[in-house]
Amino acid sequence: MSILSYAQKIGQALMVPVAALPAAALLMGIGYWLDPDGWGANSQLAALLIKSGAAIIDNMGLLFAVGVAFGLSKDKHGSAALSGLVGFYVVTTLLSPGGVAQLQHIDPSQVPAAFNKINNQFVGILIGVISAELYNRFYQVELPKALSFFSGKRLVPIVVAFVMIALSFVLLYVWPHIFNALVSFGESIKDLGAVGAGIYGFFNRLLISVGLHHALNSVFWFDVAGINDIPNFLGGAKSLAEGTATVGVTGMYQAGFFPVMMFGLPGAALAIYHSAKPSQKTKVASIMLAAAFASFFTGITEPLEFSFMFVAPILYVIHALLTGLSVFIAASMHWIAGFGFSAGLVDMVLSSRNPLAVNWYMLIVQGLVFFAIYYAIFRTAIKVFNLKTLGREEQEEAMEESSATTTSSREETAIKFIDALGGKENFKNIDACITRLRLTLVDHNNINEVQLKSLGSKGTIKIGNDGLQVILGPEAELVAEAIKRQIH
Repeated sequence: MSILSYAQKIGQALMVPVAALPAAALLMGIGYWLDPDGWGANSQLAALLIKSGAAIIDNMGLLFAVGVAFGLSKDKHGSAALSGLVGFYVVTTLLSPGGVAQLQHIDPSQVPAAFNKINNQFVGILIGVISAELYNRFYQVELPKALSFFSGKRLVPIVVAFVMIALSFVLLYVWPHIFNALVSFGESIKDLGAVGAGIYGFFNRLLISVGLHHALNSVFWFDVAGINDIPNFLGGAKSLAEGTATVGVTGMYQAGFFPVMMFGLPGAALAIYHSAKPSQKTKVASIMLAAAFASFFTGITEPLEFSFMFVAPILYVIHALLTGLSVFIAASMHWIAGFGFSAGLVDMVLSSRNPLAVNWYMLIVQGLVFFAIYYAIFRTAIKVFNLKTLGREEQEEAMEESSATTTSSREETAIKFIDALGGKENFKNIDACITRLRLTLVDHNNINEVQLKSLGSKGTIKIGNDGLQVILGPEAELVAEAIKRQIH
């Protein structure tokens, strides 16, 4: 498996812990809504909600270790998650400031600052990956009869614990250098102010095409390089009191996404609809309406973005540039709102009473402008370059959207997918994330792109020699499970 393909698997596994963020956003958002100034000091209910949400946000490193270990395990067994938990506690306990002081026989005040940040998402991901690999290697190992109780899945947490001791020894000397490099990178972007935020916004969108945007997000949104934009924003009054947030600055790596996700992309969807052939507009309308609503209401953009990412790459580059511009404008004007999940209406409403939300309503004004910009640019580009967006394909069969729940049973659809993907013998591994089938194939050149489109595919991504992603939408996981049942 190629490095890029493996990175894709890690990105998919990260969806497990990332899915916990909406709960944190909802709890903390409602808490701040009830008591935006006192951080629960004036309301027991607000304090309860905020503390409950903070329990998730403050432990994202732990959640990443557990979620990645589980997500990368072959059989998705709870023992893999337990191994990630064990590994995380071993490393973070040994490399806590107190632990480092004892190990190096130095005064606690001399412990490098890096070890104050050892409980972070980067370390969590690293531990999760190692724990998963150890699980996949040892979960079926049989020990001699006298030790048989510790065979198989019971053996893995023990192995992980010892391996994490070795990892801790390595990190004891390596982590300060990694931390300082990440801090330098983050500070170089921070020093660029709004321009840096715009650069981040551009690459955030661009990397979605290969599923590596999570790595970039961890630098700016979480506490890997000292920026920690999402937790600090959600902390609201508490963050202000602790000096970890600045009004008009904290949230600058989030705010500019609201105009794009709530307004810009729906404008693009309208342009795609208006550009479709008359005979195809009904079908395009149903697809674009659902995708645009998801983007506006929840901030989930993949169904819409993948509808034009591959058929019209120039539009996607334009989209990435406009996203960077939007983030730059919002940061420059200090129009601030934040999110716990994504930049949709739900998070905008929840963040509006956060004391760190500054002139958040201006993001709506900016969004209306971006709606017009997206519509005009997309409509013009589609016409001038004759781009084959939805409803403009030469072959009408490419527009045939098939849903397993409406035109045939899920199992029948799975059989069709297997055929389109080269037959049962072409599969090595089958998995899925929120919107994509993530496959490892014997030969991804054996797939039938036209047939996949007829089954609802919005596009495919070939990774290395054997990796393939099929963009489907929210039904991806159900389709993957059905394919597994047919093959196994």
